[in-house]
Formats: sequence, C-alpha cells, structure tokens
Amino acid sequence: MDEEIRIDLETTPPGHRSGFVAVIGRPNVGKSTLMNQLLGHKVAIVSPKPQTTRTRIRGILTRPDAQIIFVDTPGLHKPLHKLGEVMVATAAAAIPDSDVVLFVVDVSVMPTEEDRMIAEMIRQRTSNPVILALNKMDLLPPEKVKPHTEAYWALVPDYAGWMMTIATEAVNLDKLLDIIIAHLPEGPRYYPDDLITDQTEREIAVELIREQVLRFTHEEVPHSVAVVVEEYKERETGGVYIAATIYVEKESQKGILIGAGGQMLRRIGTAARQEIERMVGGKVYLDLWVKVSQNWRRDMRLVRRMGYVPPD
Repeated sequence: MDEEIRIDLETTPPGHRSGFVAVIGRPNVGKSTLMNQLLGHKVAIVSPKPQTTRTRIRGILTRPDAQIIFVDTPGLHKPLHKLGEVMVATAAAAIPDSDVVLFVVDVSVMPTEEDRMIAEMIRQRTSNPVILALNKMDLLPPEKVKPHTEAYWALVPDYAGWMMTIATEAVNLDKLLDIIIAHLPEGPRYYPDDLITDQTEREIAVELIREQVLRFTHEEVPHSVAVVVEEYKERETGGVYIAATIYVEKESQKGILIGAGGQMLRRIGTAARQEIERMVGGKVYLDLWVKVSQNWRRDMRLVRRMGYVPPD
C-alpha cells in the first residue's frame, strides 16, 4: 500500500498469511473499539460521540502464522463540509487498497440508509472478501435476531463470513479473527514483529488530546475541534515536552474549552498528559493553547493545515 512498508522475506514462516483489513462502517458502530480489542492495545481513540475517527489508522497484529494490518477508517456518512468530504474519501480509498473488508454494523438496529450506502460502495470498489461483524449483539432483543441478521446479510449477499460480536467485551473476536485470517492471502510480514502501529508518537499525542476534548465537552464543540502539535521534543533533563494548540470555530467554543478560570482546559490537559505518559512510558510536560479558526472545517486549505489531507 505504501512505498515505505518493509517486507521481510527472510523470516516468513511457510504458509504465513498477511494483508490489509479495511475496517469500514458508519459512525459509532464500534470500529475503533473492535480494532483495539483485536490488537490488545489502544491505537485508536474511542468516544461515544459519532465521527470520532477522522484519519486512517493502522494497527498491526503479528502472530506466528499471520500478520494482519487493520486499517481503522472514519465512519462513512453524508458529508456536510470539507472535513467530512476528506473523512469519507479517506474511508472509501481504504476499500480497494485492502485484501479483506471488515464491514462493522450495529446489529441491534435495522440497516440504515448509511449502511446501504456503504454496502453499495463496497460492491463497487472491491471484489475481495467482505466479512460482516454484527456488533452490539448484547443490545439485540431475541425476537429481532432473525430479521436483523437477515437484513444485514442481504446488504452483502456474497459475504465471505460473518460473526456476532460485542466489541466492548471482546466477545467472539477470537472467532472473527480466525475468519479474517482464513481469507488473507499467503505472504510475508510487512512490519517488525513488535510494532503495533505505524503512527508516530507525535501523531498519537494529537489524537489523545482530542480524545479528552471529546470526553469533557458536549454539543457542537467536539466536532469543531482540531489539535495541532506545534512542538514535540525530549528534554535533556528527562521527559517529553509537548506544545499543542486546540483550534475551534467560534469564540463561544473557545470559552467553553477554557472554562471558568481555565478549569476545563486544565482538566483536559491533565487527562491528556496522563494518557500520553502511558504511551511514552515516562514524564510528559504538556502546554495547551486554544485558538479560533473560523469555519475551518469548510475551508480545504485550513482542513489540510489541521492535518487532514485527502487521499491521492
């Protein structure tokens, strides 16, 4: 998929399977949670708020018999602005690039118009295996199991496999993983055995800060936020220094993020620092600022400046 991927032919065991798995679905069906659980590590931020994932995030699972590169994608939806267009294009581009498509749905409800749109997009963009993850089975009433599952099967009539799952509790994810691996081609390892993501620490720090904004703010604020890390360096005295700017679209949103006497920004900063310290395994010094960039989501130049670049 990318030129910089390292292919290890020398240590590939006989019969080894490898490949890219695009994790596709509408917003808030549990794609990031499912991927994190499969990996056994947190590589994608999670939130109950829709459209949490904005970029393509790779998580790498290496076993003796296989290496699976999961590609978590933004939830596919009808875009309302330039940022939404980039998010949808990013998710759509992952489909033809993948060896397997993992179509994640919320089986507790009947298919939505967005689910049908995604199914059609998958049909148009790939002939590779499509596996259905019927997530949130714990919320599915017994009398609705048959109609709901059959409705999703009908969306992808030529699916290669399916599994009922509860991503939050890792229920049936081992079985789902077996189905995925069975449909990957034989091939070498693309990444070192100990690598779990190809994101840099700087990129992960951006997402961890944004995750805490999502956690502590409500209504229109989370969707209007972008985080830009201005400085990321190791201090000679130990620890990592990070300076980051949180951008919003309105002065009123800036006031909410800062809070009375700076209280909200301190809460966000403390929680983000603790998450980043877990990632780097050491002390982190985090400075946060809040700035207004009016209607940045509607201006492609500003969308790019915030780090959201449409696929080639």
